[in-house]
Amino acid sequence: MDIFNIRKNLVLSNYETLITRHNIPIDGNGVYTRYAHPVVTAEMVPPFWKYDFNPETNPYFMERIGINATLNSGAIKWKDKYVLVVRVEGNDRKSFFAIAESPNGIDNFVFRDHPITMPEDEIPGTNVYDMRLTAHEDGYIYGIFCVERHDDSCPGDLSAATACAGIARTKDLENWERLPDLKCKSQQRNVVLHPEFVNGKYALYTRPQDGFIDTGSGGGIGWALIDDITNAVVGEEIIIDERHYHTIKEVKNGEGPAPIKTPKGWLHLAHGVRACASGLRYVLYMYMTSLEEPWKRIAAPGGYFMAPVGEEYMGDVMNVLFANGWIADEDGTVFIYYASSDTRMHVATSTIDQLVDYCLNTPEDGLTTGESVKTLNRLIDANLALKD
Repeated sequence: MDIFNIRKNLVLSNYETLITRHNIPIDGNGVYTRYAHPVVTAEMVPPFWKYDFNPETNPYFMERIGINATLNSGAIKWKDKYVLVVRVEGNDRKSFFAIAESPNGIDNFVFRDHPITMPEDEIPGTNVYDMRLTAHEDGYIYGIFCVERHDDSCPGDLSAATACAGIARTKDLENWERLPDLKCKSQQRNVVLHPEFVNGKYALYTRPQDGFIDTGSGGGIGWALIDDITNAVVGEEIIIDERHYHTIKEVKNGEGPAPIKTPKGWLHLAHGVRACASGLRYVLYMYMTSLEEPWKRIAAPGGYFMAPVGEEYMGDVMNVLFANGWIADEDGTVFIYYASSDTRMHVATSTIDQLVDYCLNTPEDGLTTGESVKTLNRLIDANLALKD
């Protein structure tokens, strides 16, 4: 057999093995269950995206278009399938969106034949990534994502960039209408649309920041009401989940996916960032807000909800977990989709009841060692009293 067919058969066999592999649950901590294998990796992108299958033009069956990573995916249940809008990053550093679907939310994710061809804004972006999906009560599915452009105020600095929120909407996950980018005073790269109208207006979770990376004077996760989503302008913006010194979110924090509505309040998943000796550490945390006033926090468990473990620690940007997609199923199961180290996608499962219990009954961060010890001692004393 010639080298073309040998390599083609090997590539196709490896791909088939990955997309049909059964995922295995790993014992959890009572709050969630992790799974043994990532759900989407760069190796699970269709081979016909990467290889020229014509032996005349590619006699060595070389990879022509490289895929570096699959990460930071929005998620939605659609026509009985678990759908991820995956950030796919090429070897050229350009990210794009592509839909991968699974029959069970745990394994067997398969990409659609073509990536999403996202219409451009009036000013084209250099790079787009990290879409948050919201099925809004107005009947549309919205995707809000980061749009990166060069900062032309720094012409000599090819690393200088600006970030704003791109907005698109669809009714079928195939045809996307691009709306104008969000207009606001600060840079924005973590914007999420609340799924319901609030006081007759669209509501956004924001993250004001002074620079492309640094939050500067930005105080945490914000809240803003928008009169017209087709010309979205942030006027007043309040901070609803602030940053604190010497916590998991001292450097910055940002809303993850759109919150889940429960009888006891809105469940929120977010990421927090702190500095450490190896750089920035990204972890996931949770909080809850009031049903009637979703800008008012009612519960804030202390510490992180999830942090990198095992191979999750390794990748392009190490020591990072990031989540911008989850799905609440009809039976109360919650599928939490998260990326590790800007490289691959994973899933963890829980239930609405477990997550509400976690939020309402996990102690808050007392912000000092003394308060942490007091909190720990209260639990110890309560448990020891049970032995009497």
